Amino acid sequence: MLSKKTKYGLKALTFLARQKDQRPVQISEIAKQENISQKFLESILLNLRKTGFLGSKKGKGGGYYLIKNPEEIVMTDVIRVLEGPIAMVPCVSLNFYEKCDDCPDEKLCSVNKLMLQVRDSALAVYRNNTLADILIPT
Repeated sequence: MLSKKTKYGLKALTFLARQKDQRPVQISEIAKQENISQKFLESILLNLRKTGFLGSKKGKGGGYYLIKNPEEIVMTDVIRVLEGPIAMVPCVSLNFYEKCDDCPDEKLCSVNKLMLQVRDSALAVYRNNTLADILIPT
């Protein structure tokens, strides 16, 4: 299940992407428009800034803004930053692989086989969608 952190992060990114002039937007405005707790949103936006998706400006007229075009922001990158590994179990993760303690042989594991398919399906969707692709016109 998608975490609230990821859901709210996606909502905030799409809100910022819809800004015509890419002006900085205050956290309070995003929180109000997207119905997100301002305190929770602060930590999400800070994380997105630290990982290179957003810039910020302090002072009057300040706030957060996209530093990349929405067409350049691939969902695999966003999901990994907000949610962590895409794979549901560590033994099929591409970037965060760990052997399962309870599995003597991954090649004979039915869970591994199923989760590889789930991971590959999810990756195909995320890789083929950018922030621009998920924008809904207002």
